[in-house]
Amino acid sequence: MSPKPATDRPILLVGCGKMGGALLAGWRERNVAPRYVVIEPSNASPAARADEVTVLVGPEELPADVAPAAIVFAVKPQSLDAVAPHYRGFAGRAAFLSIAAGKTLRYFARHLGGAAAIVRAMPNTPAAIGRGISVACAGPRVGPAERALCGALLEAVGEVAWIEDEALLDAVTAVSGSGPAYVFLLIECLAKAGVAAGLPEDLASRLARATVAGSGELARISSDSAAALREAVTSPGGTTRAALDVLMAPGGFEAILTEAVAAATRRSRELAD
Repeated sequence: MSPKPATDRPILLVGCGKMGGALLAGWRERNVAPRYVVIEPSNASPAARADEVTVLVGPEELPADVAPAAIVFAVKPQSLDAVAPHYRGFAGRAAFLSIAAGKTLRYFARHLGGAAAIVRAMPNTPAAIGRGISVACAGPRVGPAERALCGALLEAVGEVAWIEDEALLDAVTAVSGSGPAYVFLLIECLAKAGVAAGLPEDLASRLARATVAGSGELARISSDSAAALREAVTSPGGTTRAALDVLMAPGGFEAILTEAVAAATRRSRELAD
């Protein structure tokens, strides 16, 4: 039996690329709403090819009587100046959920009006397989019903955490929003290091992918800290200890990753300007 929909009104999705498509696929699987309207001027995600989804090229094609429960902005931050004002007329009648990096609640209030109930969130790409994590911050006009609906929209693709301090979203973006790219780079580098050590390329790639995926799952389900899990693999004087002596040296992995997250945090703040 399908779960009860979070709303009996449609969800309006503005932008249906990779992340928008992942959200839409999760909503359809979880039966979040009976119907979805997608605004996508180029090629919409395959998730939009369904009877319960209507795809429109632009907001000018919206029927006059459309009454969405929520409007979700899943477009690039650089596009929002041109996109957001088209939906100002829905303020006070629908919740707004944005997943655009850097664009603040104040930014959306300026474009949508003071009556707009706005939730700003940062999901990440594992949402495509229902294993994402989103961090959300609600604006002052968001009531319990809007918060619950936006929570349901985000929970359809993974975990959700709520914060009160919007400023933290810049660091969230740098850690979890951009974080999958760091993990994929780790896989790339680990595979290349395996090749440099003499492994065939296909075996090195397979080992790197499986090792990172398995270790991530172990970290997810374990009650131990990451440090404890690391120590459990590390025998004194062993091979892992030799490798960690390099990675944990001054200026090593921790320092580089800290610098990388700081750079991404700064860029998120710059996008707000």
